[in-house]
Amino acid sequence: MKVIYDFDLVSIEELLQILARNMKKRRLEKNYSRKLLSEMSGVPLATIVKFENVHKISLESYVALCKALGYTEEIKALLGEPKYSTMQELDTINQNRNRKRGTR
Repeated sequence: MKVIYDFDLVSIEELLQILARNMKKRRLEKNYSRKLLSEMSGVPLATIVKFENVHKISLESYVALCKALGYTEEIKALLGEPKYSTMQELDTINQNRNRKRGTR
């Protein structure tokens, strides 16, 4: 489905910066060094440094860091509930709840 209007003015880069900044805040709140978080998560230290500085990371590494910081439930809840803005969209979501495959 082609998006006609996009009122979300936050760019992907801005979202990545926010994720990296929040991860660093959570790490520092727990008084974890990057090295300790690396050991706890299995994510290489260089990957953590790159994420905090350049905001690039694989999904697998991001999830491992979240898990090491105690955010497993929050990750599991991400995209757990449908989001809609019109009743028509809600009706479509409800009709498609049990679909197993998308259309071509």
